Amino acid sequence: MPPPSTDLPDPAPDPAPDPAPDRGAAARPPSVDALARSLGGSGLPHAICVDLAREAIAAGDVAGAPARAEAYRRTLLSPVVNATGVLLHTNLGRAPVAVSTDARAVNVEFDLATGERGSRQRAVGQLVARLCGAEAAMVVNNNAAAVLLVLAALAPGRQVLVSRGESVEIGGSFRVPEVMEQSGARLVDVGTTNRTRLSDYRRALDRPDADVALVLKVHPSNYRVEGFVEETPVAQLATLGVPVVADIGSGLIDATCPWLHGPPPAWLRDEPAAVQALADGAALVTFSGDKLLGGPQAGVIAGRADLVAACARHPLARALRPGGLVLAALQSTVLAYLHRRVVQEVPFWRMVATPVADLRSRAESLAARLEGVLDARAVALDALPGAGSAPGATMPSYGIEVRGDLLDRLRAADPPVVARAREGRTFLDLRTVDPTDDDHLARALTAAASVA
Repeated sequence: MPPPSTDLPDPAPDPAPDPAPDRGAAARPPSVDALARSLGGSGLPHAICVDLAREAIAAGDVAGAPARAEAYRRTLLSPVVNATGVLLHTNLGRAPVAVSTDARAVNVEFDLATGERGSRQRAVGQLVARLCGAEAAMVVNNNAAAVLLVLAALAPGRQVLVSRGESVEIGGSFRVPEVMEQSGARLVDVGTTNRTRLSDYRRALDRPDADVALVLKVHPSNYRVEGFVEETPVAQLATLGVPVVADIGSGLIDATCPWLHGPPPAWLRDEPAAVQALADGAALVTFSGDKLLGGPQAGVIAGRADLVAACARHPLARALRPGGLVLAALQSTVLAYLHRRVVQEVPFWRMVATPVADLRSRAESLAARLEGVLDARAVALDALPGAGSAPGATMPSYGIEVRGDLLDRLRAADPPVVARAREGRTFLDLRTVDPTDDDHLARALTAAASVA
């Protein structure tokens, strides 16, 4: 038997080293579809999430995709809590209005009595006319449209007298001379910037080239001239023998405010009103629906039936007409007046009517809840009507003062809270906050305090 071999077996070869990691795979972004689906919780449509996902991937910012979705979502219309103290905040939609309708057809232009086509203006027009003490009324989409339609229908190619002190520009670049030009009417300035008398109008009417269709009296709305001033009231203008159109702008219905308990608020002292302007002899009044009326954005023309009918027949009336949702919201607002339930059902007037004592009690309660969380205290504030109504006027209010500028953090709440800041302090005015939102304010302020 041969001796055993002493040779050792060859050692096993070393295992092959692991392949180098695929650094490109680690850095590879997710698919557009996968990233878009991860944004589904934003509530945005999938097509928009796809666009945002593509943008994030192209920018090398995959991790920032959720922030992009949130930023996009916040560009959409959404409810906010108005804690600014400006009751008719133009940037926040002016008068808050609750809109709720069934998903059903509405007789916008259908006569239920005859089964034939009806008038879009009849339903709300008759209610507004009743409210203003006018023969007739019609509705367009805003007050600028109302003025434009009146001029185009009643004074094409003819002269319209306007006091130089009322040839104004108001919000949104609404300039009386430019609106006049677009309407086809010819502006004739009378008087001076600070003083216009009845004799100035008579002088314009007595000129050899006079061809005056209307006298237009414009409420300056968002500014006030004080000192050596004089204006001609509607009652005097009505003696000229030419139809007077009073653009009262802000839409106060009745200067006596019969829907409030007690006298009218002092801040309304110089505000023109529809009932009184028509009683003083104005042939027409025009005004906004979303200001002191407290309804949706709309423009109202009310007064003599023949003049309203001429406006309704003009081709521009179709271009400027409101839709069924606006008409329904305006009808609800006007019915609240006629039913004498204004304070109960029109949020703007509910805010106006809230006693300061109630606001103070809410502010003190809110400050107590924030004790130990924020340097907050209840303070007296001045609220504003807003939207150019009663320029320079304020009304007493109460709210919360918090140390630090928290505006950005409060706007990040859901729903966002819009407040004011001054000199390193944040102010939340409770006159413009519904009491049901007080809990939300407490939560939003607490969350704001927790952000470094």
